[in-house]
Amino acid sequence: MGRSRLRLSPALWVGLALAAGLALRLWMLKELFEVQGDSLVYGGIAKNLLLHGRYALIQPSGAMMPTIIRLPGYPFFLALCFKLFGMENYASAAWVQIALDLVGGLLLADFARRVAPRFASGERLRTGAAHCTLWLAMLCPFTAIYSVEPMSEGLTLFCVALALWSAARFTERASWRCALWLTLAVTYAALLRPDGALVAVALAPVLAIGLWRLEAAECKRRMRMGLVCVLLALAPFAVWTLRNERVFHVLQPLAPRYATEPGEDMHLGWKLWFKTWSLDFVSTFAVSWQVPDNELDLSAVPARAFDSPRQYAETAALAAEYNRNGQEMTPALDAEFARLAEERIAAHPLRFYLWLPLGRMGDMWLRPRVEDLPIDLDWWVYANHPDETRLSRAYLVLNLAYLALAGAGLWLRPRLWQAMLAYFLLRSALLLTVGAPEARYTIECFPMIFALAGIALYRFTYPVLLSVLKVKASAGNG
Repeated sequence: MGRSRLRLSPALWVGLALAAGLALRLWMLKELFEVQGDSLVYGGIAKNLLLHGRYALIQPSGAMMPTIIRLPGYPFFLALCFKLFGMENYASAAWVQIALDLVGGLLLADFARRVAPRFASGERLRTGAAHCTLWLAMLCPFTAIYSVEPMSEGLTLFCVALALWSAARFTERASWRCALWLTLAVTYAALLRPDGALVAVALAPVLAIGLWRLEAAECKRRMRMGLVCVLLALAPFAVWTLRNERVFHVLQPLAPRYATEPGEDMHLGWKLWFKTWSLDFVSTFAVSWQVPDNELDLSAVPARAFDSPRQYAETAALAAEYNRNGQEMTPALDAEFARLAEERIAAHPLRFYLWLPLGRMGDMWLRPRVEDLPIDLDWWVYANHPDETRLSRAYLVLNLAYLALAGAGLWLRPRLWQAMLAYFLLRSALLLTVGAPEARYTIECFPMIFALAGIALYRFTYPVLLSVLKVKASAGNG
């Protein structure tokens, strides 16, 4: 009976973790589920795919126009949900994402078990690292909330988990099954978001290392496997590129950087000026997302956007003209913002090319991840909303705890740690180019953070737990 109880214990812990994760996500689905912004863009494309067989959006005039602003991964997923569960049933997408998020947690737990370093040579220790990883993944509110939002991030998190699990298995035994699962994961991640391709870039070198040490027959088999997987991964992007060339006469293998249609004004002067002072998500929400089409509120622009009273006066005049013109960023206004931006860059090049990019990257990694909660983004103003500030501070501490544990996990150097570190560095380098920071741009790193944090958490708590058990055992024998 004792042995049976011991054998059931790991399954019981897994079941409890999954139940806790499901409960958290169901609560979020009930309280925080919303359909707005990008969700409606994805949904509009999905509806037109089903109703008209066209990858297009409905314009305000009522005309249907082909679009290029979003990759097809998530619109096709929504179209499948709408087909199976009813048109515009966005909640069905959330239910599917919740299920995939739970499965993703199991994949990450097995990944942590497989890559755990030497301290976890025993099966019990490896299982402990897997359990810690699963609990960290199931109870993390930062990723759980994306499973209940009809957005591409939830599926991206699952794809990263599947890619890690497949890569770990492939390094143990190079089978076609693992190679195809890995190819599916990284390809669909890139079809969901252009930066999803970074997973493939980070993992590919690890899988190729050691080819020259293999026997000739095995080396040829691996090379054939790699060639087939590369061709399969490129095939959907070749179709997408050909479609864009035929419809828009442009070479666009992914999605445009600024999510604009071919020929649409990108307002580069305005974006450049915004980039000369933007530092955090508050400015992204209050200013960047408002222009064009909404009022430019100069009171929402911080003092660092003006180097002198003259600059403030010039900017105020441009803002007033923009608001008088019906919130339209005309070419003349855009050129004036570009002139202001160039003046600011010339006066403080280090600020523009170094300090602000580093600050924006820090904001995306470290700020409280409360952007999807119905609370004020000015989380540090305690006097205005003490309860919301306390929640934001708790989120801040929790985020730092995950990152600190992940850093400790990297220090322990589990298998594939080089690939995970490469992914963090690649994504951070990409973040340096982002002018309008959002914390969600780092959310794709959390599957790796969970695994590394789970390994570190068990590594540092197991000796303490073992000591306690030994003391109790000694006391019992005494």
